[in-house]
Amino acid sequence: MNLFTPFRLRGIELKNRIAVSPMCEYSAKDGHPTNWHLVHLGSRAVGGAALVFTEATAISAIGRISPADTGIYLNSHVQAWGPIVEFLHEQGAMSGIQLAHAGRKASTAAPWLGGAPVAIKDGGWTPVAPSPIPFSTGYAVPNELSIAEIDEVVADFEAASRRAVTAGFQIAEIHSAHGYLLHEFLSPLCNHRTDDYGGSFENRIRLLLRVAQAVRDSWPQERPLFVRISATDWAENGWDLEQSIELARRLKEVGVDLVDVSSGGAVPGVQIPLGPGYQVGFAAAIRNEAQIATGAVGMITEPAQAETIIATNQADIVLIAREMLRDPYWPRHAAQTLGAKIKAPVQYERAW
Repeated sequence: MNLFTPFRLRGIELKNRIAVSPMCEYSAKDGHPTNWHLVHLGSRAVGGAALVFTEATAISAIGRISPADTGIYLNSHVQAWGPIVEFLHEQGAMSGIQLAHAGRKASTAAPWLGGAPVAIKDGGWTPVAPSPIPFSTGYAVPNELSIAEIDEVVADFEAASRRAVTAGFQIAEIHSAHGYLLHEFLSPLCNHRTDDYGGSFENRIRLLLRVAQAVRDSWPQERPLFVRISATDWAENGWDLEQSIELARRLKEVGVDLVDVSSGGAVPGVQIPLGPGYQVGFAAAIRNEAQIATGAVGMITEPAQAETIIATNQADIVLIAREMLRDPYWPRHAAQTLGAKIKAPVQYERAW
């Protein structure tokens, strides 16, 4: 079974091609992961995934999507992540951290609290962005980042990556998708700057390339670096697949090992043709045209579907999101369905 073959990137070998996609849990305290994260992430490692990613983990306090998001901008965050990372490794899973800055979509409430922007008086903050354009009606007008502040963002990503090394994470992923800060710079729908960070394709990709280089330089050479992108904004005159392919080539040049291919999120109200594996074609195109490893994500729910994606070289790994929320043991059930044999934890062997 192709889905259960190992996959090596640099000095890290994944035991199979299944990764747990980053999913916000809105359960942190001042950026610190809690027992919820230990059990949530740990159970997916026990469930057989080869790679378990944290949720979008902020590189600064104002980079959090919500006040309840995790962070890696304080040394105390390193201490909080340590036991979680250790448990993932004990279960044979590789640990991954997604380094993120929410940009103009920051300071929002958890979904079960309505998901609306959080006012400053209620513990929120003013978000930042490439241009002073709110995400949607009811969102705050973000502060436009100055050149000096852009430099600080790069420095924050680098510092966060160094803390992630100390915490023991084996794979880092830079979040440049879903309408968050780095994606906002990429998309002409969000980025109306007229300086070196706006306008042309070269200018719009400048910040992400700087961040990728800074993280690569501070990340151990034997550990892989991923970047998540939105392959298209699904909107006229927005970011698109052609630009994504060229971006992937540039990311490969600075030492990025895999592009995690999602889509959308830059602007509200777009029509997305949702369906099983609706983003897989983007991963396949980037893999083929840019000659870089890719991850496929988005409504991948069935074992045969995931097997086909890997077997037909459309992507090198699959990242499972909501299906992993429904079933932490999805990889074990997939193995049973596909006729593959994977080792159970010794504590559970009598059940197999």
